[in-house]
Amino acid sequence: MAENGTYFLGLDAGNTVIKAVLFDQDGRQMAVHALDGQSSTPEPGFVERDLNDLWANACEAIRGCIAKADIQATQIAGVGCAGHGNGLYLLDRANEPLIGIQSLDTRAADLAAELSASNGNRLHEICLQKPWPSQTPTLLAWIKRHRPEVYDGTRTVLLCKDFITFKLTGERVSELSDMSGCGLTRMPDCVYDDELLALYGLSDARDFLPRLIDPAEIAGVLTSDAAAQTGLTPGTPVIGGYFDVISSAMGSGVVGAGEASIIAGTWSINQVFSSVPVNDPTVFMASCFGKDRFVNIESSATSAANLEWYVRELVERGGHHADPFGHCNAQVGRVMPRGDDPFFHPFLYGSGQGAAFRAGFYGLAGWHEEGHMLRALFEGIMFEHRRHIGVLQQAGVQFDRAVLSGGGSRSPHWPQMFADCLGVPITVAEARETGALGAAIGAAQAAGEVADYEEGIARMTRAKQVFEPDPGMFTHYDERYETYLDLAETMQGFWSRLHAQRDRV
Repeated sequence: MAENGTYFLGLDAGNTVIKAVLFDQDGRQMAVHALDGQSSTPEPGFVERDLNDLWANACEAIRGCIAKADIQATQIAGVGCAGHGNGLYLLDRANEPLIGIQSLDTRAADLAAELSASNGNRLHEICLQKPWPSQTPTLLAWIKRHRPEVYDGTRTVLLCKDFITFKLTGERVSELSDMSGCGLTRMPDCVYDDELLALYGLSDARDFLPRLIDPAEIAGVLTSDAAAQTGLTPGTPVIGGYFDVISSAMGSGVVGAGEASIIAGTWSINQVFSSVPVNDPTVFMASCFGKDRFVNIESSATSAANLEWYVRELVERGGHHADPFGHCNAQVGRVMPRGDDPFFHPFLYGSGQGAAFRAGFYGLAGWHEEGHMLRALFEGIMFEHRRHIGVLQQAGVQFDRAVLSGGGSRSPHWPQMFADCLGVPITVAEARETGALGAAIGAAQAAGEVADYEEGIARMTRAKQVFEPDPGMFTHYDERYETYLDLAETMQGFWSRLHAQRDRV
């Protein structure tokens, strides 16, 4: 048992998995324990989770992590949680869970289009984003319209990690990065705003919004009840936490203005840090995580969630592969790229370009094998990242290198593909659990272990490998990228017809 030393616990609550990760004062990972969550789809387009199960999984993850680390819980000086942004997590008047809607949910697609048509421009002027289906206020407006009994019973609107912070501390609190990232604050001031709520049709929801704090500010301390369930020590400080895309960027070593982070996870996250937010209606969103600290973000649910679907539905069937993702990477490695390889559109969970977008493989021939299909899937996901980055560049955001994190960074092929396709060096961080590490860095700052984010990142993060671009492959991907975009344009009529017929038998 390690009887000396100070440690920080980072939690990372995604759409699928919750992880508890313990780090020492230098950001070295001591232990990790993860549990898969369960989602339900009660209707087409609905993606929900049981919040009591989420909390039970969080408790088990924390207990398992402490046991693996073989330390005393009293040595943990602080806890920070990162969680997926947007979606909707509601508490009732007794502080019990009402509903948990994940950020893959598309039920509010029609309402998002309606709000965008009526108030989209003014909303962007205030919060620097327009309504979209999984956005928290859009989902809350959908609940108000279609589930009035749930809306009337609501006391508190939270984000995913806020629910866990509430269960740890009893405090109904959120923080700047998540609330600005979900379009519920006036930018760049990062404060709640009555006009903003009114434009969403939520003038009566002001009292639902939790206390708003800085991400690295202490939200509260661990309650005795939470300590009994998690194995942590009562009174342990818990910070406000982070929108996971920002936490993951920090855990990969990115925090300064002009630095870029690409996250190939459930979502395609493409973000560049700045001292002022970019004000351009073509950019998906900007988020604030402190004074003069902003992140300009282009993202959609078009990244490795597509590979997760492929593995779940086609590789894991019958339990034929002990390492399904390793199998996929091995298949990709067997394929020599050609100009007439198949294409894949990564729109299994829709696209910010249109609610009707669907995924699909195109250009298959009889000589193609599984490796060709998987390479097309890897490439299509990468192309959608490139499209997002192009939007940022058109808005004036520039960078000459980027850090890749998320599950995609662990592939032996994807980092080099990103470097070749984008034409810039791609760094992969040493830390695998970058989201949890970013939250731990915030906890270390709150505990006084480091003075600020810059010191925390310099001390607690390290690079593992740098991938330099191959100019010849850049030309290859450049040509195929143009074909990818042309194909998406061609398919829109077909996708629209499918969307219009979605409710027909």
